[in-house]
Amino acid sequence: MDQLRAMEIFVEVARQRSFSEAARRLGLSRALVSKHILQLEEKLSVRLLHRSTREVSLTDAGQAYLEPCSAAVRQAQEAARIVAHAGDDLAGPLRIQAPSSFGATWLADALARFSLPHPRLQPLLHVDDALLDPIAHGFDLTIRVGGIPNSRALAIRPLAPCRAVLCASPDYLRAHGVPREPEELRSHRCLHFSHLTDGTTWHFARDDERRIVNVRAAFTSNNGLVLHHAALRGLGIVYSTTFLAWRELKEGKLVPVLTDWTLPLNHLSALYPASRRPSPKVRQLIDFLVAEYQPVPPWDAALQTVQPPSA
Repeated sequence: MDQLRAMEIFVEVARQRSFSEAARRLGLSRALVSKHILQLEEKLSVRLLHRSTREVSLTDAGQAYLEPCSAAVRQAQEAARIVAHAGDDLAGPLRIQAPSSFGATWLADALARFSLPHPRLQPLLHVDDALLDPIAHGFDLTIRVGGIPNSRALAIRPLAPCRAVLCASPDYLRAHGVPREPEELRSHRCLHFSHLTDGTTWHFARDDERRIVNVRAAFTSNNGLVLHHAALRGLGIVYSTTFLAWRELKEGKLVPVLTDWTLPLNHLSALYPASRRPSPKVRQLIDFLVAEYQPVPPWDAALQTVQPPSA
């Protein structure tokens, strides 16, 4: 039995929860996939998967085995790529996950520029606002805004601060007024990002003063770009980020409000498996992004002259 191949197949079956789908993605027959899994279970003397006519699920042993198995497979694959391309330029797949709004507005361009000198590099960018486990989903690198897991399995490198901002269109503020205190938000239409840790409880700080406001979510989405467009249409006050709203704030299409109060600060961070040294591809991409976004990220630098609305 080729144990490494069997481990690769097990990881794909666990990821897809399906023998048939794993076989399709691996270019193998379902029978051969099943044979490899059986041989691996016999080798380990343990059952890794529950089979049924409807789905495949992990046993407790399979769940415990999945993470170290995935790490071992990635290490073996990376070692093979290093040997195959020793002395070559950066090459092969580079799997990256990022939040939808940041991935579309900033990372896509940076990744394209990073890849241009490396024609053999094969970046795969998966944008998703869900807090996906980078190890379980097989990502080489995850870019995350806040939501940093307390896990020894992941190494973390900060990339940039991520500042939140409340803003609305001039038309909305003319029609509904400009809030002067956080509590006034209760009488406004608020556009709410559903992945915020505290939900519709918004936190404000000014010097030593703290305010907590439960707002009325007039429009909710799990995607920042959706809320951004709603705010531009005058639907309400949006809880956004400067990396997403900077251009419209600079052009006056969106206006910041409650600027003498601060919202909780998050950070943009790079996450990768701590069980192994980052590959040259991952290491060089992180270094590239650090150079792009530090010491002051370009979206914040562009906003240094933006003024709040007048009374």
